[in-house]
Amino acid sequence: AVNTARCERLQKEKEELEKRFEEEVQRLRWQQQAELQALEDRLQLQFEAEVTRLQEEHESQLLRIRCQHEEQVEDITTSHETALLEMENSHTVAIAILQDDHDHKVQELMSTHELEKKELEENFEKLRLSLQVALAPYQHLEEDMNSLKQVLEMKNQQIHQQEKKIIELEKLVEKNIILEEKIQVLQQQNEDLKARIDQNTVVTRQLSEENANLQEYVEKETQEKKRLSRTNEELLWKLQTGDPTSPVKLSPTSPIYRCSSSGPPSPARVSTTPR
Repeated sequence: AVNTARCERLQKEKEELEKRFEEEVQRLRWQQQAELQALEDRLQLQFEAEVTRLQEEHESQLLRIRCQHEEQVEDITTSHETALLEMENSHTVAIAILQDDHDHKVQELMSTHELEKKELEENFEKLRLSLQVALAPYQHLEEDMNSLKQVLEMKNQQIHQQEKKIIELEKLVEKNIILEEKIQVLQQQNEDLKARIDQNTVVTRQLSEENANLQEYVEKETQEKKRLSRTNEELLWKLQTGDPTSPVKLSPTSPIYRCSSSGPPSPARVSTTPR
């Protein structure tokens, strides 16, 4: 009778313990499910916030680089156009100065030539008058003198033409020297422009590589989220179908720590360290 009473008491205690254990297991299941859902929501929010931040930062960098590139191109274009305009103005001014100088020299040469011609005519007239008597026996002397005068005039014209050609050649030489200097300046500006364009191309290529790395990071985070969802579903399935008298064994790949093998089960600890 004592043993029977003891067995009945032990049976009742066992039933009460099993009932409390089932209630505790159910409570822990709901608690674990709530914690997992909270963790998943928090990770989703962190993931979306990080993706949004990285996208905004990347777009801001692209916009800033694009604006800088456009400003540099505009500055270079403006400088180039200003330099060309200044060169054209300088060239126009130089041509005007050279034209004035040329006109002045031509006027001086013409004046000098007129004076020399007038002096020659006066000397010739004096010589003709002084030798009028002596020239009488010579019938063809006047014609010879006229021919000589024509020859002198032709020589004077040839000398004048040669002087004009020399002046024109000197102006061409000066103009070529100025143009060579301007060509060297333009070549240097073109080389600087090419160097800036190459630098901007390198920056654009680096930004494209960073964008590709960002896309790869987003894909990895998406896969990690899917893996956590599968782990969550696996844990819930094990908790629903496992033996309540034995501790629940979790997957080693799960971010949840193993429950202790002895003593009452405790809530799972979840690592919330951001990636």
